Amino acid sequence: MKKRLVYLDNNATTPLDPEVKRVIQESLDLYGNASSMHTPGRNAHKKMEDARSSVARLIHASESEIVFTGCGSESNNAVLNLLFSPEVDLGGRKRFVTSAIEHPSIYELKEMLERRGIEVTLVPVDETGKVRMDAYAQALDSDVALVSIMLANNETGTIQDVGAMTALAKKYGALVHTDAVQAAGKIGIDVRSLGVDYLSLSAHKIYAPKGIGALYVRSGSPFTPFLRGGHQEDGRRAGTYDNLGIMAFGKAAELALEHWEEDAQRMRRLRDMLDLGIREKVGDIHCNGHPEDRLPGTLNVSFYGAEGESILLYLDMEGIAVSTGSACATGSLEPSYVLVNAGLSSDLAHGSIRFSLGRFTTEEDIAYVTAHIPPVIERLRRMSTV
Repeated sequence: MKKRLVYLDNNATTPLDPEVKRVIQESLDLYGNASSMHTPGRNAHKKMEDARSSVARLIHASESEIVFTGCGSESNNAVLNLLFSPEVDLGGRKRFVTSAIEHPSIYELKEMLERRGIEVTLVPVDETGKVRMDAYAQALDSDVALVSIMLANNETGTIQDVGAMTALAKKYGALVHTDAVQAAGKIGIDVRSLGVDYLSLSAHKIYAPKGIGALYVRSGSPFTPFLRGGHQEDGRRAGTYDNLGIMAFGKAAELALEHWEEDAQRMRRLRDMLDLGIREKVGDIHCNGHPEDRLPGTLNVSFYGAEGESILLYLDMEGIAVSTGSACATGSLEPSYVLVNAGLSSDLAHGSIRFSLGRFTTEEDIAYVTAHIPPVIERLRRMSTV
């Protein structure tokens, strides 16, 4: 079989959609600073506000509730900034509740928050990656200032019942944030139904460029700027507007809202085809994540007797791009904390591969992957000392 490039790392980043690329090309001459009052500035500002409307519609929010940021991680950090800002009155509350499988931009801030006097509670998850609701309920009390639970996990694709968790937290008067970076464009999102105060998005997960994100801030919810020194975004986020990035984000959000259901149906069918092919042709595997409440294009598989990074490199030589977990953790020799915290052994977590399909994945891609995985795993298992 002729070597081809098969990209199955869409949870790390997505390629540009051709229509998004066209918008970028058409907008190259809109160089005016969107904060300026002259004609070039007003033209850029109009396009930027059109994009804001599209992003708001994607999550059923109001335009005024969307703050453009540099990325999803910045959006997450901006929310956590509330916990120690002297400008925000949290009524003396000093506790932060989150899960043990959050993105590093939440999970790795634990020690920093504790140094600043915030008590952090990491709620455990079960073997499918679902937050244990009994433990979550026990973690809540009237001293909790903020709860942050991701809508869908970036490694396993497991989807959380954020609406139910928000309702519980609101009984104690806590603010609630959800990281929806992986969920946007793959499942329907309605901030009113979720009931959250804050929600993070990132453009490069929905076929737009890197370097632009957004934060939903519910009208009336407290907020303090994370980046200061400018009047942009009604004083909520300083910095010159990224015209091209924002316009591209707007087009990507428009496409996502229009096509997410058909995209999800197709990706789910291809993911199940990949799952079945691996089970039948490889064997001795363990699938991670919830069997049903999972993003349609995510398949996380642990291979007994094979090491994940070796699998990745051998597949890369065959033109197949996959991941061993979160792209934000690349370079770490430690096993995925997401999988370990879901009860997987260290050895098995080290043997995990995340296949993440996207809008442009085809049946031919899946057939190519299922044909090339078996000899790779067989070779590595023969070499393994496990």
